[in-house]
Amino acid sequence: MQLIVDLHLHSHYSRATSRDMNLESAYRYGKLKGINIIGTGDFTHPAWFSEIREKLEPAEEGLFKLKKQIADKIDSELPASVRNNIMRFILTVEISNIYKRHDKTRRLHNVIVASSFSAVSYLNEKLNVIGNLKSDGRPILGLDSYDLLKISLDSDPDTLFFPAHIWTPWFAMFGSKSGFDSVEEAFGDLANKIVAVETGLSSDPFMNWRIADLDGRTLVSNSDAHSPRKLGREANLINAELNYKDIIGAIRTNDDRFVGTIEFYPEEGKYHFSGHQKCGISLSAKKAKDLKFICPKCGKKLVLGVEQRVDELADKPFDYVPNQHKVVEYIVPLEIIIADVLGVKSVNGKSVQEEYLNMINHLGDEFNLIRKVDLKDVERVSGAKMALAIDKVRKRDLIIEPGYDGVYGVVKIFSQKNTAENQLSLLI
Repeated sequence: MQLIVDLHLHSHYSRATSRDMNLESAYRYGKLKGINIIGTGDFTHPAWFSEIREKLEPAEEGLFKLKKQIADKIDSELPASVRNNIMRFILTVEISNIYKRHDKTRRLHNVIVASSFSAVSYLNEKLNVIGNLKSDGRPILGLDSYDLLKISLDSDPDTLFFPAHIWTPWFAMFGSKSGFDSVEEAFGDLANKIVAVETGLSSDPFMNWRIADLDGRTLVSNSDAHSPRKLGREANLINAELNYKDIIGAIRTNDDRFVGTIEFYPEEGKYHFSGHQKCGISLSAKKAKDLKFICPKCGKKLVLGVEQRVDELADKPFDYVPNQHKVVEYIVPLEIIIADVLGVKSVNGKSVQEEYLNMINHLGDEFNLIRKVDLKDVERVSGAKMALAIDKVRKRDLIIEPGYDGVYGVVKIFSQKNTAENQLSLLI
């Protein structure tokens, strides 16, 4: 069966995370969105791991489900159209590694996926000696990423380890501020154990295909959600049996079971372009290079965007595409589509939330609705303009204002300059 898998997210024990990021909310939004496998996040945090063990029970091998009493209550409140969706949890954590290597401070974030409570307990015991696991759901450890990889593999050979959002300037393997220029430079003689990397919100597979160092490695995409509504903003498409070994095996081998990814537009990511947030300066890689990476307003060095960093390390041209490659789909969250159609700024408003539930009630979960539902059915339920909007999302016929230096980009469906004719520009 084809599964939609989101491995990287956080609990309410992580900093700058919604208090609603709990297992119940993940279950609810997982079903509304049509996600089949969701990471628990933050399993190194003692209180969160205790909550995981209290509320989840074993399902298929290496997977977990919300206990029946809790799940039944949530299901009773969900639209009938999504109640029977398959939703499982898998044990995951992101760890922030901050350490010195070659006289330079390195800051890398890494994700670990574990197959059992016992493997997590072993890993937590080892890491608890190194740092304070209680301080944050995403713990900060003064531990070399190489050593974390070794410890995670020692905890259980079935453990999956991958570098997170690899291009983010401040906290990533290829980050311009504190990363490395190759996988081998970061992980040494264990580089061959890095079988997958997370591309992050500010890049997509097309950008990563330009890097020879990533050839043969699986390019995964995950939401890195800090609130329930952000779940699934990026995800993986995997044809696998409903068990840990088959799902993780697809990622390890990058074989035909790993179908591809569902992507946030990289321009939406908050580090896509180079720029200066304080100065309101946003520049493409070419313009930033022409200015020698100096802010034209304040004269200080720009924060280099992911587009620029990819250019620096790329071995292949801008338009390179492998002869055989995985599926790459782009989506815009349904709430954003609805807000654009209704002409309102906030996705939290009553009108947007009512229409969201109306569409889910009649057309099924969000991923299926955006990707597959017949547009005639969309028009029947929500009108011609909504059908047109979803058609434009599917065709990538959008206006995108790229993000930069910590500012998220903006996607618009209908041009505010020419709404009457619904004429849009495609800016990539």
